[in-house]
Amino acid sequence: MNLRLILRGLAVIASLAILGYLFQATPFAELLDERWIDRQVRGQGLAGDLIFLGVGALATAIGVPRQIVAFLGGYAYGIVAGTLLATLAAALGCALAFYYARLLGRGLVAQRFSGRIRKLDDFVHDHPFSMTLLIRLLPAGSNLVTNLVAGVSSVRALPFLAGSALGYVPQSAVFALVGSGVQLDPAARIGAAVVLFVASGVLGVRLYRRHRQGRSFDEAVDRKLGEAVGQDKP
Repeated sequence: MNLRLILRGLAVIASLAILGYLFQATPFAELLDERWIDRQVRGQGLAGDLIFLGVGALATAIGVPRQIVAFLGGYAYGIVAGTLLATLAAALGCALAFYYARLLGRGLVAQRFSGRIRKLDDFVHDHPFSMTLLIRLLPAGSNLVTNLVAGVSSVRALPFLAGSALGYVPQSAVFALVGSGVQLDPAARIGAAVVLFVASGVLGVRLYRRHRQGRSFDEAVDRKLGEAVGQDKP
């Protein structure tokens, strides 16, 4: 095995581990709460918007659930602007993780996880935008793992990133609604969010089952969706 390939792969693994540790061990972890929004984002104009986007993108790029960013977006900006900015932050984080894997770890990771990468390649090859959109609509799976696997696969960047961004919108809207200050009592907001979340999840599952054409994106996802791997259901 090529030494340069090994070193680049180890650099990917080590740097991700370091980023995760720093996120937990430094004040960065404390940024993602309402107090930080009140101090650094609300009322700060364009500078606050850019801070929100930058921190949200970095957080989602290293594995922080994008739903947290959407909740804080709703808290800071309301449901509409919060949804848009949280979706943009998640899309930027997706691009960061995607290109990070593609530029630094493609060779070694492709050898180490060739089976999973082949599944993704096969799943999105013919229709990368629409099939990526299906993946993002599913109420299961890891955003970070999908971004990294896509980065070391042969999927084209633009359709993958565009499909991801559009697929992020439903859950971003749901969690922005929960975090927003709209004139609804908390129980009504949470109830509406639950209904929207279930509806978007059901839509994602139905579309996945209908359009995957016998292919499986991820065995664990199939199990979570209550399917036998490799079987289609109506």
